[in-house]
Amino acid sequence: MEDYREHIRLLSIFHYVVGGLMALFSCFALLHIGVGIAMLYGVFDGDNAPPRIFAWVFILFPSVLMLCGWTLAICVIVAGRKLSKFRNRTYCLVIAAIECLFMPFGTLLGVFTIIVLMREPVKELFTANNGIQSGPHTSGR
Repeated sequence: MEDYREHIRLLSIFHYVVGGLMALFSCFALLHIGVGIAMLYGVFDGDNAPPRIFAWVFILFPSVLMLCGWTLAICVIVAGRKLSKFRNRTYCLVIAAIECLFMPFGTLLGVFTIIVLMREPVKELFTANNGIQSGPHTSGR
C-alpha cells in the first residue's frame, strides 16, 4: 500500500510540473497578440498594409487559445493537489484523459495516471479518504 502512496505522490508532483509547463507554453500566444496590437497601431502601414480585420484575428484568436491553455493548466494543477490528498478520483481520471491530448508530457502523465488510478488498492485509498473528508454533519435549521 505504501508503494501506491508513493506512486500517487510522484504523480502529484508531475501534475504540478506539467501544469506549469502548459501555462508557460500558453504564453507563446502573447507573440501573436503583440503582432496584432502592432498592426492596429499602424506599425505595418505602407503600400501593402494588411486590413484591420487581420489585426483583430491576431488578437482575439490567440487570446482565446491562451485563456483555454491557462484554464487547462489550472485544472491539471488542481488534479495534482487532489491526488496528493487522495480525493476526487473521478476528477483526476477525467483530467488525465484530457492530458493525453497534449504530447509528449501530457500523454505520458495521463497514461500513467490512468494506470495507477485504475488499480484496486488505489481505488480503496480514495474511497477510504472520501469517507473521512466529509466529517461530522450538523443538522440544518
